[in-house]
Amino acid sequence: MTNVLFMMADELSWWALERAQMPNLVRLRDRGTNFTNAYTPSPICVPTRAAIATGKEVHEIGCWSSAEAYDGTGRSWGHALQDAGVAPVSIGKLHYRSGADDTGFVEQIEPVHILNGEGWVQALLRNPTAPYPTAHTLARDIGPGNSNYIDFDRRVTKEAVAWLNDPIRKAAPWCSFVSWLAPHFPLIAPPADFALYDPADYEAGPQTVPDHPVLQGLVDFFSHDVHFTPETRGVAAASYHGLCTFLDRQVGQVLDALEASGQAEDTLIIFTSDHGEMLGEKGYWTKSVMYDSAARVPLFVAGPGFEQGVVDSPVSLIDIAPTICAVMGASCEGFSGVDLRGPDPDRAVLSEYHDGGAITGMTMVRWDRWKLVHYANGFAPQLFDMVDDPQELDDLAQTRANVLAEGLRRLYALMDPDAASAQAFADQAKRVAAQGGAEAILAKEMFDYTPADSR
Repeated sequence: MTNVLFMMADELSWWALERAQMPNLVRLRDRGTNFTNAYTPSPICVPTRAAIATGKEVHEIGCWSSAEAYDGTGRSWGHALQDAGVAPVSIGKLHYRSGADDTGFVEQIEPVHILNGEGWVQALLRNPTAPYPTAHTLARDIGPGNSNYIDFDRRVTKEAVAWLNDPIRKAAPWCSFVSWLAPHFPLIAPPADFALYDPADYEAGPQTVPDHPVLQGLVDFFSHDVHFTPETRGVAAASYHGLCTFLDRQVGQVLDALEASGQAEDTLIIFTSDHGEMLGEKGYWTKSVMYDSAARVPLFVAGPGFEQGVVDSPVSLIDIAPTICAVMGASCEGFSGVDLRGPDPDRAVLSEYHDGGAITGMTMVRWDRWKLVHYANGFAPQLFDMVDDPQELDDLAQTRANVLAEGLRRLYALMDPDAASAQAFADQAKRVAAQGGAEAILAKEMFDYTPADSR
């Protein structure tokens, strides 16, 4: 029998294992299949987690923003497993609408959902965008120490270890989704992990924001970087790396428990993150853009059916749902993702952003060596050669007309980005009205991240 252990971090960028001390994840990566060009369906938590659950793209499910979460509408991979006689359990962050919704898990242990079933409702105000007066807290809450997020993650690890140690696990095939908050901000790291990194190594001045009206609008909205100094940028970056190491220890404890249970050889292990972290790159912190630091994520799969090696073909996190179902003998009907055991080197994958600060819809298509970022309503696109220009500094949209045309052809073969953007704005306008209008939303408490006790 094959079990599935699906583990997820929050805000762990693709480059984290190269820059931080993460020996447990390095070992997992190196013994399984490393998907080096894995992309999130959206560089923000809530839409991505809905897309992962349903195996569908954001525009297909209408979970556009941080206030439009998965509520069980649409079949999830958890539902499919239950239909096949497997009882999937979640341990940790889900970020769905509510624990009362049937989202596919027979049990939710230490869940985190969007706050009050509403989420970050200010994200619905995009025309014009809402003010974001608490952006300064990102630069304030940094350095060595403790936080509710760290405490929460320790509880998740403890619960996961206990769950794996239960002898009943050997009675039938099982599936567990274990989801931590680290290294999501606040950028406060346990002192021992913080001490592994010297803030002076990361000190830096502000970086130049790309000259694009949509991207300038995003950096103006979030306005994180203006609150940093070179020294505090260094402390924040050291904290992020420390949180990566803290996360790695949590993963290591769960993998040790799996090994001790005697079930490691019969278990497919999947590890990924919902999105990445910009960490000051190009003037951006957190996520919400299509640059690789935010949109590209680590994805490792080890166990039955996956050989040791590297797959460079683009893949999407929506591929996890059909992969889990195929491995466990459940139906894959209705998923837009594809089984990760058969990557297509000619495939194009998508990422979308319709959240706070975006004055129009943003859609990325990634194929071969190219990345195209489309901005709805006639804003200029961006085109990058990810082989020759992995830092995404040279926009080729005006000089490589043939590649731009191919990117647009591939994008429109998968979706209509202008129609999706229009639908997102229309859906969000209805949500604003249901909330009592823009003034009522602006009167609500603004928060920077979901509290760890949100259930």
